[in-house]
Amino acid sequence: EVQLMESGGGLVQPGGSLRLSCTASGFTFEDYAMAWVRQAPGKGLEWVSAIAWNGLSTFYTESMKGRFTISRDNAKNTLYLEMNSLKPEDTAVYYCNHGLVPQGPWGQGTQVIVSS
Repeated sequence: EVQLMESGGGLVQPGGSLRLSCTASGFTFEDYAMAWVRQAPGKGLEWVSAIAWNGLSTFYTESMKGRFTISRDNAKNTLYLEMNSLKPEDTAVYYCNHGLVPQGPWGQGTQVIVSS
């Protein structure tokens, strides 16, 4: 069974930074692309970023590009999302999963709140 554990969220002021982590098990991590999605209160899931199996290709939405950096450590079965210059609009629960455009099921997610 695929297991995903997101962490690293919290409360941060606008302009601040957070690093999210996602530890995965139940599949051969290094063979799969990984991605982050998020869900703001009252809204649907929004695709955020993805990374190829070997980390050589990365993908972002326009609103994330230049602010967020996705990376992975295959030796640790861990996916990361470095979030800089955070905006209130980034407030959401962030989820990870395998695939460039994952469908779930989802883990617990990690909540990011950007507020002054």
